[in-house]
Order: sequence, then structure tokens, then C-alpha cells
Amino acid sequence: MTAESLTWLPVCRIATILATIWLLSTPAWSGDSGALPFTERVTPDLFVEANEGAAELGRLLFYDAIISGNRNISCGTCHHHDLASSDGVSLGIGQGGKGIGRERTAPDGSNRIRRRMPRNSPALFNLGAKEVSLLFHDGRISVDDIYGNGFNTPAEEFLPQGLSSILAAQALFPLVGEVEMGGSPEQNEVAAAINERIDYGWPLIVERIRGIPGYEKHFVDAFEDVHSSQDISIVHVANAIGHFVASEWRSFDSAFDRYLAGNPEALTAVQKSGMELFFGKAGCSTCHGGPFLTDQKFHALAIPPLGPGRTRRFDLIARDVGRVGESDMIEDAYRFRTPALRNVALTAPYGHNGTYADLEGVIRHHLDPLQALDDWDPSQVVLADVPWLNNTDLVAHDNRLEMERLKQRVDIIPVSLDDREVEELVAFMHALTGSESVAGRLGRPTDVPSGLPVD
Repeated sequence: MTAESLTWLPVCRIATILATIWLLSTPAWSGDSGALPFTERVTPDLFVEANEGAAELGRLLFYDAIISGNRNISCGTCHHHDLASSDGVSLGIGQGGKGIGRERTAPDGSNRIRRRMPRNSPALFNLGAKEVSLLFHDGRISVDDIYGNGFNTPAEEFLPQGLSSILAAQALFPLVGEVEMGGSPEQNEVAAAINERIDYGWPLIVERIRGIPGYEKHFVDAFEDVHSSQDISIVHVANAIGHFVASEWRSFDSAFDRYLAGNPEALTAVQKSGMELFFGKAGCSTCHGGPFLTDQKFHALAIPPLGPGRTRRFDLIARDVGRVGESDMIEDAYRFRTPALRNVALTAPYGHNGTYADLEGVIRHHLDPLQALDDWDPSQVVLADVPWLNNTDLVAHDNRLEMERLKQRVDIIPVSLDDREVEELVAFMHALTGSESVAGRLGRPTDVPSGLPVD
């Protein structure tokens, strides 16, 4: 490759090439040498402090369907303790569904769902880390004072003041998403208000909470500025959920973490070989580096399209163009945020839309994205059977022009690994699974103050 040809590549691809050259020219790292891999340990000081009383309250709100438009879904429905803080399917069913995980169904009838969720439900492990400054697959929520409220979000200047963290800011948006928790304007007063302006629905949710006697003491105990139910605001609700998420799923007690702490026997021989590949020849750590195994950036991987996509406002076709929907920069087309990898073996399916059912599939995709895109088998997806939606799940994948556009935006240089090496990488991914932390700190409540069923 010449210097002239490098100038035509996206910056991300140049960085990947240089990193690959460096890795290949460096002597192979050996797990038996006593040296540590190129990452730092995760320690408690890397996380934000959490208000214990607020976290206890946030746990109840997280699982209470009272905060959804139709009172039929909670945050915990799609981020469940029994499902490693996710939902175990490629694209979930939001409000209007019944059950959790792979057993969740979409009842037919006058209020039947109109779309699946546009993207895979991400796991929540270690989101309370101080380094987390943007959230969602496209980073549409970030720490930024552009609107004078501390965050750059879809609510822009209408986001309320006083949110204590990016997790608190994030907590507000599933509530106003029609297919997530809001419902449609003709179904409930919250969605109708949201349809008029995004922030008009939040006070109506607060009114519901104020009317539940069991919540008042929790809010008074958690927040110094709350003396009665009338002092509760949507900011208190969001901050409580933020404190809960920040402290609930802190996970750094895996075999890999024990190895980093100095126990050479914590990893098997196969896992050590996979670790060498991860930090060496395979180049995985180019993007999955740092203590949380993510660069917190965006990359285009030509992941096969699936489902309705998260279309831009004036987009006329079902597709998902990723980061460009937030940045409006064409070079960000089809780029999605690098996920952190702790507990990754527990959080299948993989990809921003869940198009790979297992670790081997998604790893092989990374080795040669364009070939993998051509070879992709739709039988890998895990979807609830929804007869009136099934024939639209592959509409973007069957669009020849969209597929060609997707192929033009790839930030990964192919890497050649044999079957044994792929197996070793899979083994190392399992070494990232935590132990006691996987279950969460406080766990799922058995009941909530509203009296509504807990999923």
C-alpha cells in the first residue's frame, strides 16, 4: 500500500492499518512470560459514586411499568436481571408485548405493535464508569453543554436542568419512544403530550408517581430537596434510575480480571492463546482496548441490516445509517459504537441489531466483513414470531442499492485466522464473564409501589 493510497482511506481505517502494522511487527505477547496484556485493570475508583438511597429507589422505578405510557412495560422488561441486563433477542418487542426474553410475544388486536424495536437492547454492565461520555449505539446522548443543560440529546434545549449523570439523561428517552415505552398518541395521554413536544409527557409520568403513597418516603429519603410527593420532579426520577444503573451492574470479577490481578492460573491455556490473539495478531484491541475493552468510538463493520432500522427523519426507506443520524457527517455513515466486552458471552445476539446468534459468528464477521455480509444466513437471528411484521424484517437486506452503500463503508482490514484461532478467541471471550457481579448488586424487586406486575 502506497502513501498515495492511504490518503483515500477514512481516518479510522488508517488508524486500523497502522495499529495492525505495529501489532504484527511487535514480538508476540506471551501469557506465560509474566507480562500483562496491553490493558489496565478495572478498579472501583474508575466508577462514579452512587447515592445508595437513590439507587434503591431507582431499582423500584426501573421495574415499575407506571412510568410507561400504557402502563405495560418497564425498563427491566428489556434489561432484565435474569437476562444479563439485556433481553436475549435480536430485536425486542417494546410496549404492547407480553413476557420477557425469547418468550415475549406480541398480542394481536386493535393495539397490536407496529414495529419491532429498531436496535438490539444493549447490556448495562459498567455504564457507571467515569469514562462513559456518550450512550446508545449511535451516541445520540453525550456529555456536552451545547444546550446549557449539560448534555447533547434529542430533547435539545427541552431537556430539564439538574440531571446528575449521562445515565440519568439516558433514562428519560425510552419513556418517550413510541415503540419502546411511550405508546402511540391515540393510546394514552403521555404519548399524546409527547407528540406535541418531547418534554410535555414527563410531567404526566411524575403526576402518576406522586399519586402513589408508597413512593413518597423513598424520594424523601433519597433526595434532600424532596420533602413531600409534591416536590418530586422528572429530574428526581431520572437521577434515581441513573444511580441504580451506575451501581447495579459493575462487573470486573472475571477470570481475566483475576489474571490481571496476578493469578497466572486464572485462565486456561486456550484462553491465554485467545488473549494473545486478541491483543496481538487478530488486532481486536485496536477498538476493544482500555480497561473496559472499548474505545468508546464508532466504526463501520458492514453488519447485515435487519428490521425496521432507526431511520432519519426524512429517510424514505427502512434502514439504519448509524452515527451519521446524530452527527450529520457523511463519513459517519453506518458507524456504530464499539461495545464493551465484559460478560459478552452472556449477551447474545450480537451486533447493533442482533444479526449474529453466537460469538463465533460475530468474530468471523470481524475477520472479513464484506465476505461475511455476502455469506450471512438470516436463520441466525432470534426474533419473536409476529406474522404482520415477519415479511418486513429483511427489507433493507433485500435492497440491492442499500447493500451496495453499506459495503462502501467498512473500517476494518481483513485478518486471516484459522478455525483453531477462532476457537481460542471465543474461549477468551468466555474468560471475560464475571462471577457474582453478573447477578447484579440489588437484584430485581418482587413488587413495586404501583402494584403493577413486575416482569
